[in-house]
Amino acid sequence: MDLSDKRVAVLGCGTSGFCAARLAASRGAQVTTFDSGPTGKLGKAIDRFAEAGLALVTGPDALKPEGYFDYTVISPGIDASWDLAKAHAAVSDELIGEIELAWRLSDIPVIAITGTNGKTTTTELTTHLLNSCGKKAIAAGNYGYAYSDVVYFGEAFDWVVLEVSSFQLETIKDFHPEISMWMNFASDHMDRYEKLEDYKEAKLRIFENQSALDVAIIKFEETLEVIPRTVSFSAFSEESDYRYHDRQIIDPSGNAILDFSTTRLNGKHNAENVMAALAAVTEAGLNVNSELIAAICRYSPPSHRCEIVGEIDGVLFVNDSKSTNLHSLKSALCGQDSAVTLIVGGKNKGLDFSELNDIIPETVSAAICLGEIGAQIADCWKELIPCHVVDSLKNAVETAYQQRGETEVILFSPGTSSFDMFSGYEQRGDCFRKEVANLY
Repeated sequence: MDLSDKRVAVLGCGTSGFCAARLAASRGAQVTTFDSGPTGKLGKAIDRFAEAGLALVTGPDALKPEGYFDYTVISPGIDASWDLAKAHAAVSDELIGEIELAWRLSDIPVIAITGTNGKTTTTELTTHLLNSCGKKAIAAGNYGYAYSDVVYFGEAFDWVVLEVSSFQLETIKDFHPEISMWMNFASDHMDRYEKLEDYKEAKLRIFENQSALDVAIIKFEETLEVIPRTVSFSAFSEESDYRYHDRQIIDPSGNAILDFSTTRLNGKHNAENVMAALAAVTEAGLNVNSELIAAICRYSPPSHRCEIVGEIDGVLFVNDSKSTNLHSLKSALCGQDSAVTLIVGGKNKGLDFSELNDIIPETVSAAICLGEIGAQIADCWKELIPCHVVDSLKNAVETAYQQRGETEVILFSPGTSSFDMFSGYEQRGDCFRKEVANLY
């Protein structure tokens, strides 16, 4: 892709937009960034673009592009149906996303990872394993660095490991990862998509340009028809290529290659993340040996994602504050090897917790319910398991420890967002960690 003297419009002045604009300008393009947000609220971005010598148009003027553009690069947070995108698409030869721009300007092989849940852990773990075992890799995309920044700085890597969201995949054209990964799929982002199928179709674009020479790593239970060669994984099937049995991870040849209990990860869904990462790095050229297994055992998961934060009298306290939807809560529950005492609840954002009624009796021994939706959850599950409504996370932790019975795990997996009581899931998870420490 030759951008010399090309006119490029970038939509959105956030991190993705800034990095795309800087990359395009470094390749000789005449770049202007447009953001229709109120100028008075974009002071930091305006200063950032000015310091970098990049042109930025904000407010209503952003909706009135002057002249014609060779390319318009749209940030993932901007819907192509918005007025800003439509105005620029009408005066551009091609509208692409930041992921597409960076890919066209790079020759580094890509491992691309998508899914409703588990993307970040798997992206981080895959990158960690490559770097620990002789390959040079960097995590980017929806996690880590902006893909455009990786290309802009020009450092040599063997692999770029990209976490890619549905928003980013909406605007690809030629993007072609050598290795793709589909972790799972469940309802999410329905404020962006009219139908669930639209969300799935956006994510399926990860396979769009792959050939039979490429590889797709796919959760066994997902029924997908794709062109690349497939490698499957599952902690819940004996028929997948990578599988889980008696806490052992089994490879496609039937060999037990890892005792999962020796890792710092918790839950069968995390065992699946390990399987997917193992499949990816093996396809990327690593051998399964003691060095690779040791690297897995050293790995600590990202904070607030089924993170073990304490153990008292044999009871593990697991922080899954990142659980902000029912699919992530279900994954955390089904991933345990025994029934848990569950701390659940938070902001009432219209979720129907009865959708989990079929698994609650077999996965939860007692529920400690808090937040705006706490009483509603308790009312939903009270005929299935003992439920206790509390008014604070401190009381939730104390009650869970008192009511734990025979459980080996106290799991904090709210299943909804945190804005009724906290600034975000990070603060919520940090508070849980603090309250667990206070029990010692």
